[in-house]
Amino acid sequence: MFNKKSAFEKGEDVSRKTYVVLGGGGSFGIHTAIYLLEHASPKKVIGVGRNPLRPEPFSLNVDQRDRYEYHALHITHELDLLLELLDREQPEVIINFAAQGEGAVSWKHSWRFFETNSMALARLAEELEKRKWLQRFIQIGTSEMYGSVDRAVTESEPIKPTSPYAASKVAFDMYLESVFRFKKFPMNIIRPSNCYCPGQLLHRVIPKTVWCGLTGNKLPLHGGGKAEKSYLHARDLARAIHLVDELAPLGTTYNAGPLLPTSIREVVERTAHALGMKFEDVCELSEDRFGQDSRYWLDSSAIKKDVGWEPMIGWDEGLAEMVAWGHQYQEQIHDWPTDYVLRA
Repeated sequence: MFNKKSAFEKGEDVSRKTYVVLGGGGSFGIHTAIYLLEHASPKKVIGVGRNPLRPEPFSLNVDQRDRYEYHALHITHELDLLLELLDREQPEVIINFAAQGEGAVSWKHSWRFFETNSMALARLAEELEKRKWLQRFIQIGTSEMYGSVDRAVTESEPIKPTSPYAASKVAFDMYLESVFRFKKFPMNIIRPSNCYCPGQLLHRVIPKTVWCGLTGNKLPLHGGGKAEKSYLHARDLARAIHLVDELAPLGTTYNAGPLLPTSIREVVERTAHALGMKFEDVCELSEDRFGQDSRYWLDSSAIKKDVGWEPMIGWDEGLAEMVAWGHQYQEQIHDWPTDYVLRA
């Protein structure tokens, strides 16, 4: 199988890097930190999130690993303290997951999404332009900015955001493209499909289905689950980030997703099967969500061509991990909230 290797994977003698993962308290940031610790031979990996790390089922004990540290700093309200940390550590690479998520709820208090996803990040990037130690800033975008599509779309697809959340993410992507073009700000953008992983909060469909199966609750399946999305294990995304850092030309934007989308109903069916249960045992049909897009589908040929990335973790392996995680932490997550809560 075609696969380019990073300098570390080829055993080359290169300087060890310090990585900062913003949004590092979330599950995708945690999996990225773990992947870098295990595969990038870093000098240090620093996670930064707005809250202290959550309990073990969600932090996966990342803070107990060597060469890792975590800081609770709010990118919107504590930019000065964040910059003090960055100037002290001088990371070569900053990876940004920090965002207000959940497009479905962004119709209310939508300014909150622009406050973080556009304004706070633009303020940070403007400060980072002044720092000579930064080699690469990798922004994690979203496939939702393409809107609902009827084919796999490339990075040149016209932007058609269908929620305030997606629009707020578009705004910062376009900002990055402009500061690279005119000021050579060292950036890349990765637009992944919907990710899942052990440690993901329970308002997301896959961990919530696992939780329902283990607790006897029922998942409300909006619109019968006919909407199709492209799903990616967070470890595959972490590998994409590492390869982009090691091999990609600066200024490029990449989609990162599987070859084909999967209906949400099929995702729930597969998860129920991984639990050893029937589809109807874990969910009940409900009305469609307001503003629900019918299909997210990415053409990821550019990232494969440039850095050799393609997904490696299939449904069977990924869902087996999710079920094992649910069983391991069943008592701790039993009463954990399953609804998304919007905060500053």
